[in-house]
Amino acid sequence: MAGPWHLGMVLDEYAVHYNDHHPHRAHNLRPPSADEIRPAAITDLATAEIRRRRVLGGLITEYEQAA
Repeated sequence: MAGPWHLGMVLDEYAVHYNDHHPHRAHNLRPPSADEIRPAAITDLATAEIRRRRVLGGLITEYEQAA
């Protein structure tokens, strides 16, 4: 059930996503919490294995290169 406690959890998870993962154009597509501002690495999508991670129950989807 939704309520103040649930809203707090959702907002906390979104804040972590926004500050630690969400790319920002003003930071050369790095998140605000990145230690240094440098260009994002370019990945060859033809050979890369990409992983999808759902955040907030699928409201947000993050993609990252598999190790």
